Amino acid sequence: MDFNYTQEQQMLQDSIEKFLEKNYRFETRREIIAARQGMSAPVWEGFASLGLLGLPIPQEYEGFGGSAVDMMIVMEALGHHLVVEPYLSTVVLGANTIVLGGTEAQRRILLPSIVNGSMKLAFAHGEPSSRYSLSRVETTARLEGGFWVINGQKSVVLHGIVSDLVIVSARTSGEVDDPHGISLFFVNPSEPGVTGRDYPTYDGMRALEAKFSNVHVNTDSVIGVLDQAYPLIELVADRAIAALCAEAVGCMAALNAATLEYLKTRQQFGVPIGRFQALQHRMVDMLMYYEQAKSMSCLAAVKVDSPDTGERRRAVSAAKELIGRAGRYIGQQAIQLHGGMGMTDELNVGHYFKRLTAIDTTFGDSDHHLSRFAAAAETASVTMPPPPKSKWKQLV
Repeated sequence: MDFNYTQEQQMLQDSIEKFLEKNYRFETRREIIAARQGMSAPVWEGFASLGLLGLPIPQEYEGFGGSAVDMMIVMEALGHHLVVEPYLSTVVLGANTIVLGGTEAQRRILLPSIVNGSMKLAFAHGEPSSRYSLSRVETTARLEGGFWVINGQKSVVLHGIVSDLVIVSARTSGEVDDPHGISLFFVNPSEPGVTGRDYPTYDGMRALEAKFSNVHVNTDSVIGVLDQAYPLIELVADRAIAALCAEAVGCMAALNAATLEYLKTRQQFGVPIGRFQALQHRMVDMLMYYEQAKSMSCLAAVKVDSPDTGERRRAVSAAKELIGRAGRYIGQQAIQLHGGMGMTDELNVGHYFKRLTAIDTTFGDSDHHLSRFAAAAETASVTMPPPPKSKWKQLV
């Protein structure tokens, strides 16, 4: 199997790296976070000009029809530079939901706006009691007078405060934990009854606790088939997990490079501390964890679009579990090998570790995905067929 990037993919990697090296230094990131908006408009415009916002969108909707491997390249670069812009919520979660489940009219109206950067999306699915269960939805939607009326609460809506449109999951039938009976809706954050509390997350992002009180949306706002949104939600979540795995790999690469450089320059007893064998062994372990994480990220990117649902679940969960462990180990070692400096806010090492910790808990931590992998493998062993012959209002 050829693991080398194509010429087009190499050009994509080079272009985004050059853009971020010039426009997204650590000090720039600090300024963006301090502005409390969760993003920089010039950077977002730069992403649009590079074509990054249209990467997973088909060409007939002014996108580029990129693959999950192309997305992996972009997310690695974003992780390497600790980018806080709403790329995951808008492009990975939002655009993919529309591409995979939206009507033709929804695609033609919304996708070109995502490509040119004028439309930012948020994905409101998690709830206070749902933890990592994608099927637990307490928010309800009932049909009343020709409108869907939504009531409920959503938690940790990433970049919800800057979104122009929110994708909201709501239960239209069935029990609270039933996979059947979940539907997706487009909701304008300026609709009456939509309120939210915006707050910073510890990794530099921004999130929203959103409430929907008798929010009326028309019937054209339904995404996909009524009551049958769960498979779509799971697929989009798996794509997001694969993207997060790639972002984590970018963070790990940056941590390894920074730690190695520090070991070469920091001196003790008249020699660089990198000469000490014990520290060399720890650096080798960090490199081994990184290489394993990189391989699993590639596997997730290749398998996330597999028509075999079980194969997709196993690959994505295996990658998320291993990368969660690898990120924790590399982050801890990087901070320890930097000594007291590793704990300071002025050094970027701690910020990378915070982001890796947040990635580990987004869409399920290592323990959750270990259980998910086991369940998918058990199901596959029973059912596998024979092999083939050959805008928000602040809540005060």
